[in-house]
Amino acid sequence: MREFKASLRRLANKMYRHVDGRIRARHIDITDEYVRSLMTVNVGFLHYGNLHLFNFAIERLPSAAPMLEIGSYCGLSTNLLTYYKRRNGVTNKLFTCDKWVWVNSDGTPPLETFPGTDIATDAMRDFVKETYIRNVERFSHDDLPYTIETLSDEFFAEWVKRSAVIDVFGRSVDLGGPISFAYIDGNHSYDFARRDFENCDRFLEQGGFILFDDSSDAADLGSARLAREAGRSSRYEIIATNPNYLVRKL
Repeated sequence: MREFKASLRRLANKMYRHVDGRIRARHIDITDEYVRSLMTVNVGFLHYGNLHLFNFAIERLPSAAPMLEIGSYCGLSTNLLTYYKRRNGVTNKLFTCDKWVWVNSDGTPPLETFPGTDIATDAMRDFVKETYIRNVERFSHDDLPYTIETLSDEFFAEWVKRSAVIDVFGRSVDLGGPISFAYIDGNHSYDFARRDFENCDRFLEQGGFILFDDSSDAADLGSARLAREAGRSSRYEIIATNPNYLVRKL
């Protein structure tokens, strides 16, 4: 799965196709010294173009309502979201959710051990979670997100109930209410991504943003199909494709 995603990102870095059929060979890249340095020590899967989209949305959040990231892996995108919050003087709470469930790209259960080793897959899951916590505590120590160890469907079930939950850093926080920005980077199959979109849409404010990861027109993934559908909706407008889709709620 990781090798596939890495290959896809390398392809998307070179070229992507617009819905109207035109080919574009460049994307806006706003990486700076901090970002380049962070990427050498904080493992993750992130297209450089997402940074411009993060920054664009965070600069223009419609309110002080919370932001949401679905899927956190080892914390690279989380740390970058807090970085652009810091740069733009934004104080909106950032919620993230991930259960660090290890599955194959087709959704089937993984092998009992990590490929080529005798390390149990469950142990690798714990390692990735611990890596996330360590990375975020190091690079976002001044603005820790509220990270809930749960699948996105479960997260929204608690959000609807306005539950008080304990995050992975041991803090109690109340869920619920509107959101101003959502970064959908969980399961990229169409059905899962659609549920994430519908759940986000339910709480997203007018003028709020959704960024679909792995949604470039070069990507043969459910998340890409969904992003194009959202962009064609009368309730959303496409703000940018860089190469992933950023949309805003009308």
